[in-house]
Parts: sequence; structure tokens; C-alpha cells
Amino acid sequence: MSAADRRARLVAALAECDLDGVVITTLVNVRYLTGFTGSNGALVLPREGEPVFLTDGRYRDQAAEELPDLAHVIGRDLLAGAAQSVTHGSWGVETHVLSVDDHARLNDLVGDASLVPAVRLVESLREVKDPSEIDALRTACDISTQALQWLVGQRLEGRTERAVARDLEHRMLELGAEAIAFDTILAAGENSAIPHHSPTDRLLAHGDLVKVDFGARVDGYHADCTRTFVLGRADDWQREVHAAVQESQAAGLELFRAGAAVADSYAAATSSLDASGWLHAFTTGLGHGVGLQIHEDPFIGPSHAGKLDSRTVLTMEPGIYVPGRGGVRIEDTVLVTSGAPEVLTTMTKDLLEIG
Repeated sequence: MSAADRRARLVAALAECDLDGVVITTLVNVRYLTGFTGSNGALVLPREGEPVFLTDGRYRDQAAEELPDLAHVIGRDLLAGAAQSVTHGSWGVETHVLSVDDHARLNDLVGDASLVPAVRLVESLREVKDPSEIDALRTACDISTQALQWLVGQRLEGRTERAVARDLEHRMLELGAEAIAFDTILAAGENSAIPHHSPTDRLLAHGDLVKVDFGARVDGYHADCTRTFVLGRADDWQREVHAAVQESQAAGLELFRAGAAVADSYAAATSSLDASGWLHAFTTGLGHGVGLQIHEDPFIGPSHAGKLDSRTVLTMEPGIYVPGRGGVRIEDTVLVTSGAPEVLTTMTKDLLEIG
């Protein structure tokens, strides 16, 4: 699907909301609707008429190359430039990200037009991925799992968390990633009980649980994967915890189907943890959408009122965290279909004993 097709979907949504247009100031939404990859831009999209892209002089040539089909306004003050195209009627603005001061200033600048919230309007469109987005996510996930498969074949004992994390990141870049999707979490031993641990100079040792949460980025799209393995032979308690997490994830994934309630997958995964006696040690979120952002709609939770759509891509990531002892998380990036979900991060989820 082209950027023009995406804008057409948004125009249709504007009609449903009875809006005369929308001012897009969230950079990731600007990229989704235009293809612009710079760090400063906005889009004015009327329901009738031609869209206008705004950026500053640093990106004049880049905008001309990436967005040849759009009218461009080049200037330092994007809000003032946007206001020139907002003439009358009711216009949506992204009040969920626009600062109070910027909203007040834009309101003063647009004159007779009225500004109304367009809260997560584009984000809701981004939940369902088009074929080009799914291709980018597949590639990012494939690079990620190839890199981890390589890593577990290396000698890790006696090396620092930080050094091993850097090796994994470098391998993803060698395999074609444009960047890492987020700061790698590599946590050994007692550190694996910290859900978002930052790698340190702690040495990986025999008997450690090693939790790796990582991903590659390709064409702006993010992979998100977590696996937990053991250096050497696993103890009984490590096997028990890993099995409980693996069973919980399988229960939640079973309900990643088009038309299923989002809250049902949460209930299934947490009920499994409860049955195994480990629900008290699950302290994080269960999953989230992934795409141009590493965390995006929909977010899996007990109060989510929506249902899953086909071609939504999101994660399922239950975990058990025992302070001072260790933790296990298993996470996949998953494509929702009308049938069984397609797991894009294909590396085994069985407990690996390596080293």
C-alpha cells in the first residue's frame, strides 16, 4: 500500500468523524502517511483538496526526493505554516501528543477554524499492517532470530553482559539491519529477574539463566523477541519456571486470531500462570503492537474492549521474575490471521542449555 493509499484511508476516516481535515504533527504518523524519514515534519490533510507537507530547510532536498507528489512548505515554524492551510471548518489535531502550549498557539493561528481532538486516529489505522509493512517486519524478525541463533553458538561464559549484548547487536547489523530496534536487554543470573535490566560488566557464569530481549529494525519497522536460556545444565526450579512461561505464552497465542477479544488472550495467559502457581511473579505487560514504533496499539490487557483484526502484528511476552534469583521471559512478534497466528520470530522456545 502506498502513502497515497494510506492518506485516502485517513480521509475516509475524517468523513466518518465529520472533520474537514487533520493536522498531523506526530513524526511517526507523518512517516506512515508520507514516507518522510527525516526528524522534523508535519502534514496538513484536508478532507477535500490537496495535502501539504511541512518541514524545515535542512530537509528540502530529502523531502523533494521522498515526497515528490506532495506540495511542500519549507520553514522553521511548522505550526505557523500549517495554520496557513487550515482555513475554516472543524479540524482534528493530535491532542494526545501535542503540548498544551502548541495547541493553544495553533488555535490562535487558525482563526475561524475550530480544533477538535483526533486522538489516536492515525494510530488506529496503523494497527492493521499492509503487505509492505509485513514484509519489513518479517525481514527484521528473520535477522533477529538468525543473530540470536548465532550468539548461542558462541562461547559466552566468562564474558560480560555488555560485551555479549554488543556482539548480538553487531551481528544484526552484519545481517542487514538498519539499526537495532531498541536497547538490548541482556541479563544473567539474578539480573534476569529485573524485567528491563541494562547490561553491565557482570560476568556470565555457569548455571546462570540468561534473558535476551532484543530486535532488529528494517525500513523503520521493529522486531521484538525474547528468549531465556541456561549456561550449562538447568536446575529443577529453572525448568519449572521456564515451562510455566512457555505454557502461558502458548495459551495466550492460541487466542491471537482475527475476531478474538484482546482481553481474552490476556485472560488465557494469566490463567495459565495462575494455574502453575506463578501469577504473583508476573509483573510486566503481556504484549503490545509493533511496527514503526516498538510499542504501539493495541496493548494487551484485561480492560481492552476491542477485538483483534487480521494483519495486526503484536507481541506476546509473559514472564516470571523472582527477585535475587532469576527470571524468564519468552516473547514473540506475531502476525494475526483468520486462522492460527503466524509467529515471525521463529527461533525455538524450548529451554536451551548452552556453553
